[in-house]
Amino acid sequence: YGQNLYLLRFDKTKIITKYYYYFITSEKIRNSIISRKNPSSQGYIKAGNIENLQIPVPPLEVQRQIVQILDRFDALCNDLTQGLPAEIEARRKQYEYYRDLLLTFKRA
Repeated sequence: YGQNLYLLRFDKTKIITKYYYYFITSEKIRNSIISRKNPSSQGYIKAGNIENLQIPVPPLEVQRQIVQILDRFDALCNDLTQGLPAEIEARRKQYEYYRDLLLTFKRA
């Protein structure tokens, strides 16, 4: 079973772990990894196929910004205590906008 387990270590002076998490779990990269899977009854990915995976590594400040943005979206989508009130507020503003638009008449 050891051939099915991989350990990745990062130089934390160059890459933020959560940035890598978001990168590796993105649909494009998951599909890229799955496409490297060997076709067998129990498909597996060779270590060499993972080693050749190109990972864009922007500067740390850019990685931090990406992580902050994705963390906010994640909270809005998955945390009801944050997401639901934000959604209600957005719908309230949308309602007020359309209400005011529909009830604004030109003078005859």
